[in-house]
Amino acid sequence: MCGILGYIGKEAKLSLFLDGLSRLEYRGYDSCGVVGIKDRKLFIQKRPGKIHELRRELRDFINEKFPVGIFHTRWATHGKPNEVNAHPHTDCKQQIAIVHNGIVENYLKLKQELIKEGHKFVSETDTEVIAHLIEKFYKKSLEDAVSKAIKKLKGSFALGVISKNEPEKLIAVRKGSPLIIGLGKNGNFIASDIPAILPFAKEVVYLKDEEMAVIKKESIEIFHFKGSPVKLEIEKVKIKPEDAEKNNFAHFMLKEIHEQPEVLRKILSLYDNKNAIHFPQINLSEDFFKHLKNVFIAACGTAYHAGYVAKYFLEAYCGLDVELDASSEFRYRRLNITKNDLLITISQSGETADTLAAIRDIKERGIKVLSICNVIGSTLAKESDGIIFTHAGPEIGVASTKAYTAQIMTLILLCLYIARMRSSISAQEMRNALKELSLIPGYQKEILAKESEIKKIAKEFSKFGCFLFLGRGINYPSALEGALKLKEISYIPAEGYPAGEMKHGPIALIDEYRGVVCIAPKDFLYEKMISNMQEIKARKGKILAIVNYGDNEAERLSDAVIRMPKLKNQNFSPLLVAVGLQLFAYYVAKNLGHDIDQPRNLAKSVTVE
Repeated sequence: MCGILGYIGKEAKLSLFLDGLSRLEYRGYDSCGVVGIKDRKLFIQKRPGKIHELRRELRDFINEKFPVGIFHTRWATHGKPNEVNAHPHTDCKQQIAIVHNGIVENYLKLKQELIKEGHKFVSETDTEVIAHLIEKFYKKSLEDAVSKAIKKLKGSFALGVISKNEPEKLIAVRKGSPLIIGLGKNGNFIASDIPAILPFAKEVVYLKDEEMAVIKKESIEIFHFKGSPVKLEIEKVKIKPEDAEKNNFAHFMLKEIHEQPEVLRKILSLYDNKNAIHFPQINLSEDFFKHLKNVFIAACGTAYHAGYVAKYFLEAYCGLDVELDASSEFRYRRLNITKNDLLITISQSGETADTLAAIRDIKERGIKVLSICNVIGSTLAKESDGIIFTHAGPEIGVASTKAYTAQIMTLILLCLYIARMRSSISAQEMRNALKELSLIPGYQKEILAKESEIKKIAKEFSKFGCFLFLGRGINYPSALEGALKLKEISYIPAEGYPAGEMKHGPIALIDEYRGVVCIAPKDFLYEKMISNMQEIKARKGKILAIVNYGDNEAERLSDAVIRMPKLKNQNFSPLLVAVGLQLFAYYVAKNLGHDIDQPRNLAKSVTVE
């Protein structure tokens, strides 16, 4: 959840580090802080609030240079977001400073033991325990003290540690939370994610679980927690610095909404090989798919909704029984899952704590895991049997947009791939599907071209105090996702519901003060959705409908419409519906004056339970 940045090398300005830390702010923005070492003294500044507020507080020091430092932006777990609880944290003697992402589950027990030994605590955080543990074990070697301290910790953690007694070292530790090392011309970095170091480093090392690195200006050594040395695996950074910038857009979310057509084109170009789908890292045989019995899907949040779309496809095209679960529930179920079954997991970051826990439990039973992920080098990618990357590029806006449609497109291609393996669709049916999928990016652009119309609709509908999103069939997941987007960034209560269930309770909510979003493409369930809309209209509900061009009946029943092209295969319509609903949520939130890219209480990657 939290963002970590660290540096050791030639002296560099504090302003550069704040710039890098700002590119991690999507991971948490309750509070932030910096600590640098110069002339064997710690320079510490931290505060509640966002990084621009810290920058303003540091205006007199912005050009100060440091050869080593660690920096942090926080998503609060233990303790309120205030100055005392903000990272970095130090030991009693103010000699050691640490930043931390994760949760120390046994911190209370450790804290009580340390207090008995005379340690003085100032914060409510679990993190401060780590600083005091390192102090307890510190003799002459910082890495030895860190190594002993982490053996006492239970939970997940990524750590950056420095000491004014050994200013030539930066220690990095990973267990269950992401951390990378960046190799730059003037020094070396640590970071929670690549965007922080894009302008400074062209090569990275992905720390693996239970690894500790001792980083110096011109050297990097990595050790397993048990003490054995680890060979450096250096990889080139494939992301461009401009990919993590807003360019001319007001918000990252709006930029990422507009990037969707190009992302989907890229996915098709990578995986559609002359009407034959090819996944180079799927690592599962044709024979496995032929004998596949059941599919289980586990994901969280927006990825869960993409998985819901995949459930419809796998059942319709592949003749498979599919169970879908939120990862946080899946991992605690007693499932009758066998070696002839498959678990598909979906995660933008590849670091979602509940999803990782789910695959670890399943892999212990010898079940195959295939994952859909956006981040190369992520834990999910390394721990799955097969991996399909969505290649959506960095998604900085906390509310997921392009990652969602990239996941759906990738999952549709996977379903077609499996269907051909099982001979449940013909080669011609495959060609027809791929041909229509190739039109989707252009159709998305048509919807994006109506942005000004959607902006006007959003202004009118932003007056409503709650929303009901209704969908049927494969667009029930679209209703769930539309409601989630609106909740995330506008803070308006919204609920996604299967339209056929409206009379089983939700109809009681409908009056002239509530907005109802009806997803009504002209598919085989269209007439049933029209009936639902008539029932809403009879109760003075205010309807925003997502409709196909030329649908006069649905428009007659609606107060406003977002139009989209009609597809031959309406099963692909979630890829179009999503764009209209994302723009609608964006402009409602903007009209209400909310922080769209960094909505309250949220973080991009949920790396703790």
